[in-house]
Amino acid sequence: MPEGDTVWQAARRLHDALASKVLTRSDFRVPRYALVDLTGRAVLDVTPRGKHLLTHVEGGLTVHSHLRMDGAWKIFAPGQRWSGGPAHQIRVVLGTADRTAVGYRLPVLDILRTADDQRAVGHLGPDLLGPDWDPDLAMANLSADPARPLGEALLDQRNLAGVGNVYKSEICFLLGVTPWLPVDELPPDRAGYLPALAQKLLEANRDRPVRRTTGLRGHDLFVYGRARRPCLRCGTPVRVADQGDGSSERPTYWCPACQSGPAPRRISRRGESPSGRPPPAAPPPSPWS
Repeated sequence: MPEGDTVWQAARRLHDALASKVLTRSDFRVPRYALVDLTGRAVLDVTPRGKHLLTHVEGGLTVHSHLRMDGAWKIFAPGQRWSGGPAHQIRVVLGTADRTAVGYRLPVLDILRTADDQRAVGHLGPDLLGPDWDPDLAMANLSADPARPLGEALLDQRNLAGVGNVYKSEICFLLGVTPWLPVDELPPDRAGYLPALAQKLLEANRDRPVRRTTGLRGHDLFVYGRARRPCLRCGTPVRVADQGDGSSERPTYWCPACQSGPAPRRISRRGESPSGRPPPAAPPPSPWS
């Protein structure tokens, strides 16, 4: 699942393949840009911004892409068979003399004037892996809606850029609170630690092929994807339920013993107890990209 660390890795691969080289192939397979031709222009750099990728091209142009859930950029050498998916899923091809970058299933693909980059990313909060990272501003943004559930606030890229569904669940576990806890009920000591924790997790994983949050051999994640399996700390079965603002709901994992705070009214069947009966849950308190 693309989050800030995997997008950072994608940007590095694209930058290494294309930067400071002249494009010899330019093929946009979306109707809006079907006639655009960038051949003959040099790629200046590829910059990640939260979950967005900005490929800056000579002449003041930016190719803006977003991976969302299923998008991917693949890099191929001359003569290498393309293997990112069927041809009809290709949205753009950018090639140089020695590398070809192919964008598969990109749900967002735009060409902007570089001077207008802020049209694409200006709404984002401080980037956890970017030069603009500001932990105080990130916490102020999170606290601006004090009644909002922490999990929803973490996913809102306007607060801080780079956290996705995996890190949301893992951060809440490491803070010892459920993702349904209102932001203003987070204990002050944990609130003060939250931005540093989020940045630490993404920074630790930006160079890793497999995302890890536990430091435990054989176990990459504490709760995400572990519904019904024993908590790595206390052995209680991990639960899962959907969380969202109504426009988009995401599976959210937590340990009911290690994490304090409200739980959802409805537990997903993926989170049933081994007996098959839904575990009890307390009622909850009254753009993800």
